[in-house]
Amino acid sequence: MALKQVMIGQGTASLDEVPEPLVQPGALLVQVDHSCISTGTEFAGLKASAVPIWKKAIGQPEKVRKLLQLVVQRGLSSALAVVDTQRKRRQPTGYSAAGVVVEVGAGVNDIQVGDRVACAGSKHAYHAEIISVPRNLVVRIPDRVSLADGSSVALGAIALQGVRRAEPSLGETFVVMGLGVIGQITSQILRANGCQVIGVDPSQDRLSLAESHGMHYGLRPGVGEIEQVWRVTGGMGADAVIITAASLSADLISTAFQMCRKKGRVVLVGDINLNLRRSDIYEKELDFRISTSYGPGRYDDAYEQEGKDYPVGYVRWTENRNMQAYLGLIETGQVSVRALISSVCPLAKVSEAYSSLFSGGKAPLLILLSYDRTSREQSISTVVRTTASLPARAGQIQVALVGAGDFARSTHLPNMRSQRLFHLRAIVSTTGHNAVATARQFHADYATTDYQQVLSDRAVDAVIITTRHDTHARLALEALTAGKHVLVEKPLAVTPEEVMEIADFFAGAGAGRATPVLLTGFNRRFSPHIQSIKEIVDRRTNPMIINYRMNAGYLPPTHWVHTREGGGRNIGEACHIYDLFTCLTQSVVESVYAQPVSTGTGYYGPSDNFVATIRFVDGSVATLTYTALGSKHHPKEQMEVFVDGKVLSLNDYVDLSVAGMGKGRRTKTMEKGWREELLAFGQAISKGSELPIPLWQQVQAMNIAFAVEREIRR
Repeated sequence: MALKQVMIGQGTASLDEVPEPLVQPGALLVQVDHSCISTGTEFAGLKASAVPIWKKAIGQPEKVRKLLQLVVQRGLSSALAVVDTQRKRRQPTGYSAAGVVVEVGAGVNDIQVGDRVACAGSKHAYHAEIISVPRNLVVRIPDRVSLADGSSVALGAIALQGVRRAEPSLGETFVVMGLGVIGQITSQILRANGCQVIGVDPSQDRLSLAESHGMHYGLRPGVGEIEQVWRVTGGMGADAVIITAASLSADLISTAFQMCRKKGRVVLVGDINLNLRRSDIYEKELDFRISTSYGPGRYDDAYEQEGKDYPVGYVRWTENRNMQAYLGLIETGQVSVRALISSVCPLAKVSEAYSSLFSGGKAPLLILLSYDRTSREQSISTVVRTTASLPARAGQIQVALVGAGDFARSTHLPNMRSQRLFHLRAIVSTTGHNAVATARQFHADYATTDYQQVLSDRAVDAVIITTRHDTHARLALEALTAGKHVLVEKPLAVTPEEVMEIADFFAGAGAGRATPVLLTGFNRRFSPHIQSIKEIVDRRTNPMIINYRMNAGYLPPTHWVHTREGGGRNIGEACHIYDLFTCLTQSVVESVYAQPVSTGTGYYGPSDNFVATIRFVDGSVATLTYTALGSKHHPKEQMEVFVDGKVLSLNDYVDLSVAGMGKGRRTKTMEKGWREELLAFGQAISKGSELPIPLWQQVQAMNIAFAVEREIRR
């Protein structure tokens, strides 16, 4: 039986069955005891899921531009299909939970199986029976703190970080605007800091609750609250205001500024309209500060995902240390969560819990979900069978897709569905809800989080690998060794050693068994435009000069492509073009030279801007200009081939002109060869023919990339 997880979509919440996650290095598997529904954040998410996509687009012009680009690239019907899929796709929810550790990943040495822990993170601490959480988003729960109270850890850390940003000192007067659960906790933390606390909220019940936990004064908005603050402070004004409310009105921030004394502080924790008025701030020289969620480390993948901590001597309060401190306040009684809990709902009744958020009566403050912690071994599986699957037909190639990201869902899977040659056997993803949603959408037989499952599945003929770049070689080699045919997205590998391992596999293959097909996803050579060019250059009598320009666009240094996972832009993307050069010349490379552009700043990565020149044994010379310096309004890819008195010009895989022959080719959408690549893969398997790209060419494309990398990093 699969584990249960809460999913939201189109304004409703329900339980889905998803496969159990596998423990990852640097992470832990936690069997959840309680998770916390943040009535503000999750109510907003639930409402947003019901908003028609055209209404969302009105306020998000960037998404409209992306949709128009998709129309140009793939046509109107394909673009609308992608939009419809996104609209119907249900999303996981939850970001604060507590439970017991059931498995520890490699590299985690300070937490043991059986420890009681609290977990945070919108990508990890889901409302699910078992969750996988990176080490820096997990803290031990003190013995005297219940798992129920500990499940509020993310909300508590948010409140604590807001207080830290305000820098309270003993005896100061603070105003807390908005007494939802984060405002209530903020008020208690300020009281523990020896501050006088004034709360503002339209609900008398919430004002009374905060007063019962030590808040000094409660005010209702719209009844002279600014004057009341000045009156309570003896005409001085508040030392600081912390905004924990949510509002579309700009009046809230203006009111906060007007409550402050000269040189006071305003800290924003909630989601409000930031239409600031200069007159509110200027004369009193106020400080306005933003508090970012749980604290330092938030939105930093190196901290959250890779487990790289900040030295305590330089960053005293990280998000993990804030989480610990919050649980310490509960342990000492300085913060009380119990009275803030409106209800505890069994997981099986989650729909009722979310329905209460829409009720017309008193809005709940904090809702907890409780979980039945039955034996994990007896009840949880890494495989979920789907009822939407279609039976495989005789002769179809049964495929497992590994890595169900945006590219796979928008490109490979629709192309596979359009061709009767393939049957989708399985979807593999490290996140179970994504595996299940994708499997249902594209009618796969099952979804799993375990790659070994598809390798041991005799029905699986082939795997398509679309994971992060640094996993490609390992996953491909495991599949080849298991006798599966492999289409692995580029790059084939991120190191020369990995390429050598794959070459060695084929060198030793064939002893009494059929050699599987390997195809690296160098799709451009399969483009109908490139095939038209190839018909011409295959009949040439002289070497060629090929100029290729890739206006790649800017990616920030923190983007995963620049990390170890991506291998950099030369290895991760430019390898496409090295394969294209090899395809057109059909020649062995003779020499490689590359020159990078050094900007002298950290804005660009080392492989963002370079010119590479490759000479081939047949005498042809190919040049790649790869740059992030250009404008996104200019075509991304352009190629010119000079050969035998002709000039072949290809513009963004839409327009091909041939000077000297009077012929060309123009298409309504980009034709980059993805569909043709998949068909070539399938035909090679079905007919037992040669590899769609000869192995030496797949290897050469990567070796050119490694040679260029050495040149640009000198």
